Amino acid sequence: MIHSSRRLSLPLCTYASLVFAFALTHSISSAPVAREEDQPIAAQIRAVLRAQQDAWNRGDIDGFMNGYARAKSTTFASEDSVRRGWEMVRDRYKRKYADRTKMGVLTFSDLEVTPLSSDAAVVLGRWHLKRAQDQPHGRFTLIFRKTTGGWRIVHDHTSAAPTKR
Repeated sequence: MIHSSRRLSLPLCTYASLVFAFALTHSISSAPVAREEDQPIAAQIRAVLRAQQDAWNRGDIDGFMNGYARAKSTTFASEDSVRRGWEMVRDRYKRKYADRTKMGVLTFSDLEVTPLSSDAAVVLGRWHLKRAQDQPHGRFTLIFRKTTGGWRIVHDHTSAAPTKR
């Protein structure tokens, strides 16, 4: 075995800086990317509702409907009727809100998200439409399920407050 009497001589601060730079680079490159499933359930559901509100206010009912599960089992209860199936719910919205004047500007508020499990939650909230002729408003209760496409509404029970005369 041959021993060299020459040693690599680096100042301690240079050596420490190299170790720190390596550790920092390694930790940044191996840091996990934030995934939807790592966000709290309430934050994911609020994002769906924000996207629905934004789509509505663009006049995009199909975009609004992205918040609902595209299933025959999706239900919507309002007034004295129940509609079953994503298509039926979409048809109701398109019929009732056929133009931008009828759609108005939608605001959701007072949202209370209650997770029931890792793939189910209940949301209680208020809705308000600002239109030129009136300002209907009311409450809703939504049941969300986690689907392969993310959190989606599987049941919507919406009520309107009585209109003032």
